[in-house]
Amino acid sequence: MNATQPEQAREPIRIGISSCLLGHEVRYDSGHKHNAYITQTLGRFFEFTPFCPEVAIGLGVPRPPIRLVQCDDGVHVRGIRDPEQDVTGDLVAYGEQVSQRLDGVSGYLFKKGSPSCGMERVRIYKPGGEPAGVGAGMFAATIMRERPELPVEEEGRLMDAVLRENFVERVFVYHRWQSLCRGSPGAGELVDFHTRHKFIVLSHDETAYRELGRLVAEAGKGDLEATLQHYIRVLMRALKKNATPKQHANILMHILGFFKRQLATADKAELLDLIDAYRRSQVPLVVPITLIKHHLRHYPDDYLSQQYYLNPHPRELMLRNHI
Repeated sequence: MNATQPEQAREPIRIGISSCLLGHEVRYDSGHKHNAYITQTLGRFFEFTPFCPEVAIGLGVPRPPIRLVQCDDGVHVRGIRDPEQDVTGDLVAYGEQVSQRLDGVSGYLFKKGSPSCGMERVRIYKPGGEPAGVGAGMFAATIMRERPELPVEEEGRLMDAVLRENFVERVFVYHRWQSLCRGSPGAGELVDFHTRHKFIVLSHDETAYRELGRLVAEAGKGDLEATLQHYIRVLMRALKKNATPKQHANILMHILGFFKRQLATADKAELLDLIDAYRRSQVPLVVPITLIKHHLRHYPDDYLSQQYYLNPHPRELMLRNHI
């Protein structure tokens, strides 16, 4: 891939998703929660694999509502109208079953607030109905426990530009990792993967960047399979941290160093000004990145051209256009 060209997947990118977000009428009240951004925008680049755990365990449509209840032995999922109804074990079992079917899935979008599918901040109640805190829906919690490396997000949080970009970036990184692993990679392939993702990792977590570098350096000296598993766990954990303007600006300054002998003084000053403007939230990240790619076309550099940081996801999604 050349850095002047946008990221394009060579094969379909599958995303697990709560069925109601696609418009499927599977809610407890026979309704849906169709999300147009997901289907009309993300749907241009992702293929969705829908799941509705409440229907899958036999609750039916419509159905009496359920909620998270704090009990002496932990959080349970119980009926609101019939507190004796307890579907905790069924939802956990179904989550474990689905987790085994996600090898070809590169991310998951959950329905916010759901006692089964909510990723976080789902209301938990005491047996008498009083508030007892917040947590994750039982099915979502199981998926996240069984597949800690899988990029996950809630549809409500996609309205936040930073969280939206973070999720999509993680999906593309994880998809590339899955493609790599299907080819039985050796140490050399791991080095290449790491090299092309260096700036992405550094924009999120410098400590993880150093740890991953050590793992890659030792890749050919021990159990490669264990190294691969360790690598992806550290990588995906690091990418969960949102990149900051300061971190991006530092990377842009590093990239500028690749052109120090080629650019005229005025061109350097222009790029420095745009990097500083981005750091001060006056222009979006896409502005200095676009100028960098312009210079890269005129002064090719093999190392920079292979960096996914310059094109981490399709430009049509405009994920770097926010301030």
